[in-house]
Amino acid sequence: MPRLRSKEFTDPDERREFPLGHAEVVVLDEATVGRATYEPGWRWSTHMAPTTGTTTCPLRHLGYSISGVLQVELADGETMRIEPGSVYEIPAGHDAWVIGQEPWVTVEWTSAQSVGIAPEGAGRRVVMTVVFTDIVDSTATLERSGDEAWQVLLLRHNSRLRDELNRFYGREVKTTGDGFLAVFDGATRAVRCARAMAHAARQVGSPIRVGVHTGEVEAVGDDVHGLAIHIAARVMSLAGTDEVYVSASTADLLEGSTLELEDLGPHDLKGLSGQRHVFRFVDVASDRPSGS
Repeated sequence: MPRLRSKEFTDPDERREFPLGHAEVVVLDEATVGRATYEPGWRWSTHMAPTTGTTTCPLRHLGYSISGVLQVELADGETMRIEPGSVYEIPAGHDAWVIGQEPWVTVEWTSAQSVGIAPEGAGRRVVMTVVFTDIVDSTATLERSGDEAWQVLLLRHNSRLRDELNRFYGREVKTTGDGFLAVFDGATRAVRCARAMAHAARQVGSPIRVGVHTGEVEAVGDDVHGLAIHIAARVMSLAGTDEVYVSASTADLLEGSTLELEDLGPHDLKGLSGQRHVFRFVDVASDRPSGS
């Protein structure tokens, strides 16, 4: 449950050293925030590539530039300078280097878990509730409406679903073209959010199906991996329009809540051994954030 908290970079949870730079990292429950300093002469392809073993930076960055200037170049050749006082987003697959004789100092959110850490040390396994969404008959809708109208609809759809993720304290991991992958630290809030997202999608004319599963995932940077992700996707594939399906592990965690489930019995999930019990969430009158 979110709580009122404050931490200072002067007393961080972790301090990391890397070539021509360092970072102070603080952790507030689900949120990890880092303040990093990159000295003049620092360049990702020179000083960080040996650590990651990749030709470009594999992390997405979202942050605020405090001082100094950073030059960024994407794999396709697009470039941008990040000046002091600017909020920025840098997609994965880039090189970057400090411009001038002043260190580049920045505060970042999405990449703070992994900056300066080798891939084998970046992952951490945690239990999360995974939510997968998918627009029903998206291909048919695209063919019927055309590219321009589809893009407008998709933008409205994404905006409304992000509103619900924020309302229920979920974390968006990625979009899948016509759906979302999100994670929660509470099963009850995840299922309530899933139902609210289904309502919101219906209101903007892009009905969805949703799958929810609770299990252990590996968090690497701002991404998540593991069998739990695949199970959530397979559970979602069983659902129909406006429906929220949940796995047995999530259903067990909903005991004691006011949420109602319909037992759909065991099902085969594509690519997974054995049958898995699946439940359908029965709609309730109110979908408000819960502390669970």
